[in-house]
Amino acid sequence: MAAAWFNHLVDSSEAQAISAGTQPDDHVHPEVVNSMSEIGIDLSGATPRKLTEELARGATLLVTMGCGESSPSISGLRTDDWPVENPNGKPLETVRAIRDEVQERVLALVKEDGLKLKSSQ
Repeated sequence: MAAAWFNHLVDSSEAQAISAGTQPDDHVHPEVVNSMSEIGIDLSGATPRKLTEELARGATLLVTMGCGESSPSISGLRTDDWPVENPNGKPLETVRAIRDEVQERVLALVKEDGLKLKSSQ
């Protein structure tokens, strides 16, 4: 959700987010796809990826979601943990609340880092 929100909101010439996990499933959970589609972000074709040092190379920030997974340590990378509830298997109403919390966290990060929002935001 965080990477999708970030890429939806932030001018791609400023920065881009990549989504990856320490123990990714083979699909994005349907409740996440549904809640994000409600606000116009299509994750139906997204494929979860494993977080590797190679994938993180070139990144400036690693945001972990605190969903019960172990947090990786990648040398030299600024990290921030967002203790967000894991949406997997939760009712849509709960997933919507998680989605909205993630959006607020992304917007705070964008403001903190002085990034430009897309002109339509």
